[in-house]
Amino acid sequence: MDIVLPDSNGFELMQSLFKVHHGSRRARVIIISGLTSEDDEEKGFLLGAVDYIKKPFKNAIVKARIATQIQIINQMRAIEQLSLTDELTNVLNRRAFDKKLKYEWARAARENNVISLLMIDIDKFKEYNDTYGHLQGDIMLRSVADTIKSMLKRSTDIVCRYGGEEFAVILPGTDSRGAVEMAERIRNAIAELRISSLYSDKLTKVTISVGVATLTPTCKGNVESAIENADRMLYEAKKAGRNCVHFKENVLTNGMTVSI
Repeated sequence: MDIVLPDSNGFELMQSLFKVHHGSRRARVIIISGLTSEDDEEKGFLLGAVDYIKKPFKNAIVKARIATQIQIINQMRAIEQLSLTDELTNVLNRRAFDKKLKYEWARAARENNVISLLMIDIDKFKEYNDTYGHLQGDIMLRSVADTIKSMLKRSTDIVCRYGGEEFAVILPGTDSRGAVEMAERIRNAIAELRISSLYSDKLTKVTISVGVATLTPTCKGNVESAIENADRMLYEAKKAGRNCVHFKENVLTNGMTVSI
C-alpha cells in the first residue's frame, strides 16, 4: 500500500481497514511510499504495517521482503495448527472443538440448517488402562481416533478428542437419519478393531457408546444445547449396556428446546 493515494490517504485507509474489519489485524500490510521521513515510517508501523519500503525501490528487494512475510504467515499457521491438535491422537483437541462447533452453529443458524453432534466414549477404558497400563491405553486411543477419522468422508465433518477416552464428531448439515447412520458405521468399525498388546499376543476387542443429538440452531440458542443433549444420549447408551447408539432430536425454538 502507498500512503499518497489518488482519492484517500494510506494511513487513514489502514485505520479504517483494521477498525471495520477486525480480522484484518492479521493481514500483512507492506507500505511502499515516497514519504521517507522517520515520522511517516514510525506512523506506518504504529498503525500495523509489517514493513515500510521507501521509493525508489528494487523489485528484488520487494519480492524478498514479501517472501519473508509469507514465511512468517506459514510459521504462524503451523503454530496455530499445533495448538489445536491433540498430541497423542493427532486429531483436533477440545479447544479446536469449541471453536469449530461455535462456527458451525452460527453458520447453521444463518442458513436455517441442521447440525448433528456425536459424543463417543470408549467402553470400560479405565479398566483396560488399569489392567494393561497407560502405554497400551495410548495405543487404543490412537486406534479409535484413526478409525473414527477414516469413517468421515466430507471435509466439513470433524472429529475431536473431547477429553480422556471421549471423542466428539461434528456433522454440519447432517439430519438425524444421517447422524445415526454415521454413528452406527463408526460403532461397527470400532467393534471390528483388535488391539494388540505390547507384552503378549493377546488381542483386545474395543467397543464404544455413542450419544447423538440433532438440532436446528436459532440465533437465540447456544452450542451448549447440542453438547448437553448429546451427553445425555451418551449416558443413556451407557445405561443401556454400552456398545450402542442412543439418539434424540431437538429443535430450538425461541431459545427453548422442544423434543421430537
